Amino acid sequence: MTRTASPRTTVRAALPTVAPAALPAALALALGLWGIGRRDSMWRDESVTHQVAHRSLGDLGRLLGHIDAVHGLYYLLMHAVFALWDGGLLALRLPSVLATALAAAGVGVTGARLAGRRAGVLAGTVFAVLPVTQQYAQEGRSYALVTAAVTWATYFFLRALDAPGRRWWAGYAVLLAVACWLHEFAALALTAHALTLWRLGAPRRTWRRWALASAAVLAALLPLAVLSARQADRQLGWLGRPSAAMWFQYAAVAAVCVLLARWLSRDGTGEPGRGGEARGRVTLVRLGLGLAVLPAGLLMTVSLVKPWYVDRYVIYGMTGAALLAGAALDRAVAGRARWRRAVRVPVACLAAVAAVAVLLPWSLAVRSPQSRKDDVVAVSREVRRLARPGDGVLFLPARRREWLLSRPALYARLDDLALSGSPAASATLQGTELPAAEIRRRILAADRIVALADPPGQPLDPYPQEAVKRDVLHRQFEVCARVHVHGAQVLRYARPGRCGR
Repeated sequence: MTRTASPRTTVRAALPTVAPAALPAALALALGLWGIGRRDSMWRDESVTHQVAHRSLGDLGRLLGHIDAVHGLYYLLMHAVFALWDGGLLALRLPSVLATALAAAGVGVTGARLAGRRAGVLAGTVFAVLPVTQQYAQEGRSYALVTAAVTWATYFFLRALDAPGRRWWAGYAVLLAVACWLHEFAALALTAHALTLWRLGAPRRTWRRWALASAAVLAALLPLAVLSARQADRQLGWLGRPSAAMWFQYAAVAAVCVLLARWLSRDGTGEPGRGGEARGRVTLVRLGLGLAVLPAGLLMTVSLVKPWYVDRYVIYGMTGAALLAGAALDRAVAGRARWRRAVRVPVACLAAVAAVAVLLPWSLAVRSPQSRKDDVVAVSREVRRLARPGDGVLFLPARRREWLLSRPALYARLDDLALSGSPAASATLQGTELPAAEIRRRILAADRIVALADPPGQPLDPYPQEAVKRDVLHRQFEVCARVHVHGAQVLRYARPGRCGR
């Protein structure tokens, strides 16, 4: 009689297979949900997501034709999320948490395919605990979703290298096209994949299939690229060339990855691995190094001429660093396989404690309101405390209107003295403003004004509307209250001698 396997036996048998995906995904999910509210804070980029995703589809379409087309697919996704469940900060950030878990699973299965199950689990775990991963897992923006799509496109790329048909190439093209529509700089992942093919000495047939898939990705991206190119000055005009600190940070990450790659490329005697080195580990080294170094390096280099670089635009490159680190940890563990259990267990516990001691302060830091540039919730809280219904409100500069747009009930209580067209009506992110002369007239007609301004010491916009706001407030009003919050200050102005009224 045939014995049927018990459910427990079945689970135990399947665990080694699913562990590289399931364990990192579970860890990333737990870390993403931990402190997801960030002490009830939200920064201005997330506020943009919140207010734009709440617009009607017609208003959203008009906005994307004017600005922010690069985030259009993400805004549509969040519009659907809020239509199904308007769950505040949790709904805003939950898609990023789930995407990070999906990306961690992708790193795990990629590492397992190239270097074994243990290397896969370790690589996925490293990715999940990286502070930068934890930061963007809890951010209401598209970058975690881009990372997930690029990670699984990379896995499909690896499967396609060994598969005889075109199915995996088709999946690769679809996933990478989705990644590019979530953020077009995901296309730079193609350079890492091309480098991998070149370093592996791929045959012509493989190159042809990759080229066809890449052409499909770029063709799918073309409409977005054309539209966003027209918006580039408005979209990225605030960026400067990469600073020395940015180059140092990039060089430090690249140096660590190169050292890991060199170590992984040597055999146990310290000599470069040749015929005995597993092909999968060779592929991991070349793929991981390409992802970690190429997209960011290329974007920084281009930004010396045309400033486009922000680290979060290519944060998916950290999957390559995680693959290298996971394989290195696996090799370190394997090298000590002969240790007796009495030695291995204490050493493993000490290593775990040391890792927690190093990572915990970073993990706590990225969950604090101070981890972002400002705190929209704190600003709105002070406005609610200082302002009376009907008070005038000014934003210094106008783009700081974003601090109240995600709080429509509070914003509606105030008279926006400089506003000409609302964000929805003008198809803009923060609305349009009146001419300087009209702003002056409306300010002079007010008795009490609440001003939302950048912290002291920030550069002042030279535009006539901004200059007239500052000039009239300085000459005709006095400051009755000034409250500093993270990344902003809220001021209450009144006519001289009327602060107490």
